Amino acid sequence: MHPARQKLLSTLAHKSFRLGEFKLSSGGTSDYYIDCRTTTLDAKGSRLTGEVFFEEIRQRGWKPRAIGGLTMGADPIVVAVAVVSGELDGFLVRKAEKQHGTGQRIEGFREKGARVVIVDDVCTTGTSTVQAIEAAREFGFEVVGVMCLVEREEAKGRPNVEKAAGAVPFVSLFTANDVRKEHILQNDDTHPVIFAVAAACEVCGRPAVTNNPRDRCEAHRA
Repeated sequence: MHPARQKLLSTLAHKSFRLGEFKLSSGGTSDYYIDCRTTTLDAKGSRLTGEVFFEEIRQRGWKPRAIGGLTMGADPIVVAVAVVSGELDGFLVRKAEKQHGTGQRIEGFREKGARVVIVDDVCTTGTSTVQAIEAAREFGFEVVGVMCLVEREEAKGRPNVEKAAGAVPFVSLFTANDVRKEHILQNDDTHPVIFAVAAACEVCGRPAVTNNPRDRCEAHRA
């Protein structure tokens, strides 16, 4: 794995991934939660995001004029890639058209017929990515690639995005399982156990059996 890509994965695992019981925006539940914005809005994480996305785009040979996606998950990714690349412009897709001013849904780069790449942070059901693809095409862009930072590999996200994308490739930089594995490695207790005193597990609230590196019960110490 390229050094920048590995560093980005490590940052996601450290800053964006949490184990526990969570309700998702899709309505489902999960034993983990990933908030990519704590990485993509981090100073070093933003730079890594821009580098890895831009390198993947170059390797794919898509040669876009701009990148964009649905606000707000895509926002920091779009800015990071635009700044790092120094050549790709960015655009943002509103969730609905403005009810004032020009009433436009696409903000930023607006050259009809231009080759563009759609980006997103997390793909679960793929709804936000699909909305961005449809809005970009409706405006008049030529979508040549679709990317997400982390794919959860559930809720039919990939099939939904691929159906909307058609012949255009959909690329995920990491899967949620990639990030989970890295998170577990980072929190692997390779040192002597330090037993917690009068502490509760930060995941479930049960009595903690260790505080190295965090307060965890026996079930969540991994």
